[in-house]
Amino acid sequence: MLDKKDQQLLTALQSQARMSVSDLASSINLSDTPCLRRIKKLEQENIITGYHAAINPKALNLNVLVYAFVRLSQNSVSAAEQFEQHVEKLPHVLECCVISGSYDYLLKIIAHDLESYETFVKHQLGSLSCIANIESTVVLKQSFSKKQLPL
Repeated sequence: MLDKKDQQLLTALQSQARMSVSDLASSINLSDTPCLRRIKKLEQENIITGYHAAINPKALNLNVLVYAFVRLSQNSVSAAEQFEQHVEKLPHVLECCVISGSYDYLLKIIAHDLESYETFVKHQLGSLSCIANIESTVVLKQSFSKKQLPL
């Protein structure tokens, strides 16, 4: 269970992961060594799973965000494993979620433009024999995207 100091530590790291241990410790009223111990403990417990740079996709000419609903042709472990292993290797697939309802998966996909998304669907995603149906929803405007979890 997380105590108040752990929560403060996680809140600070979510807003500025590049903060030095000394600045981090000072911001939550701890000395450096106990702060570093808490960070290591949170990493070992898989609460902190990594440190990442937030990159503006438009700066890399990645202008289209799509959510694709995927239905598999059969509801089997082997079809699910084949699908998941395949999409995990595709760099344009940012997220893959198993969902309930009439579809089996929800994918978050980024592309340069609609033409490159179409090519991606036809040649990389749609080529899998275990896929029965793909329904795409193109994001017209992303109002916001939160990276910080509520603690």
